[in-house]
Amino acid sequence: MTTRWIRTAEQLADLVTELAGTRAIGLDTEADSMHHYTEQVCLIQLTAFRGGAWLIDPLALEDLSPLAPILADPSVLKVLHGGDNDVTSLRRDFGFTFRTLFDTSIAARLLGDTEVGLQALVRNELGIELSKSSQKDDWSKRPLTAKQEAYALSDVLHLMALATRLTERLAAAGRTEWAREEFAALEVLQPGVKRTGPEEFRRIKGSAALSRRQQAVLRELHVWREARAAAADRPPFKIVGPDVLLALARACPTTHEEVARHLASYARQASQIDTVLAAIERGLALPESELPAREPTERTVIPGAARRHIDALRAWRDEEAQRSRLDPATVLSLRVIERIAVAAPQTLAELAAIDGIRQWRVAAWGPALLDVVS
Repeated sequence: MTTRWIRTAEQLADLVTELAGTRAIGLDTEADSMHHYTEQVCLIQLTAFRGGAWLIDPLALEDLSPLAPILADPSVLKVLHGGDNDVTSLRRDFGFTFRTLFDTSIAARLLGDTEVGLQALVRNELGIELSKSSQKDDWSKRPLTAKQEAYALSDVLHLMALATRLTERLAAAGRTEWAREEFAALEVLQPGVKRTGPEEFRRIKGSAALSRRQQAVLRELHVWREARAAAADRPPFKIVGPDVLLALARACPTTHEEVARHLASYARQASQIDTVLAAIERGLALPESELPAREPTERTVIPGAARRHIDALRAWRDEEAQRSRLDPATVLSLRVIERIAVAAPQTLAELAAIDGIRQWRVAAWGPALLDVVS
């Protein structure tokens, strides 16, 4: 299969013309979130049903809108693997919309496969071994090596054959409609919003257990790390790991030497020791009235009856997962279990109205779920 780079508007126009009338495309992306402060799509890999493979370079192209019609065309199947990140990042960066998706990872989960990664699926279904050696590379760097090109293409070259095999298995298992509904939900998935600001220190695991004074110190350290990461265009965790920020907030060191010991593993931050010490001192000097407030709990207060329903639904879910040979979370996630328990539906219509339940679950297990909460 011939591989072509798409780096100019003319090449992109030729590609769109070449894809006219195709029944299906395979699609994947590579981004740079492991290496830069703000993630961007750095590479789009595409294959066509009737042959052809392309590497599209978003860093060289000013306008990718010519691709929009084919991605939104309901008559063209778009095959992805683990496509939630691909869909959301392409929507975020280029405003694309999607119709008629097939996600091989979702299909495998609905079939009860215990290995749903692309490498495992291609090996188990097609007998082909893929390399994942370039998985964590910085895809914003140019030129890509031959090894990187081969890796990127391997993510899409087998998607058509894999989708064909999984489509047959879904039909044999009577789960085609299950997959269609999950694929439709993937089509409308929206990108997450990058949350910034001083109060985002609360997202650091373990921050809730700190005293309010320690939280004030952690907040100052978090602000320093974000500014440093943005200036250096590096992910915050590569500036200083969250475990180190937490340790600094717990210890609240007051000397240059103590801070240096905490940052010993981060040689690039050696020049920042005084700045970090100043951040700690600001947190320690804050008046009591300006310390972070204890965050109110966001957990829903669940009545006793609903808690009993949760226990019963979890027990039913685990038994059904064994009977259906599915992962328990595929049968019902804990979040959906809680919603069912609180709503205590009396009819299939009430059950179907619960957010996240999906119609295929109502069709497969609706009466049983009503019995559990009756």
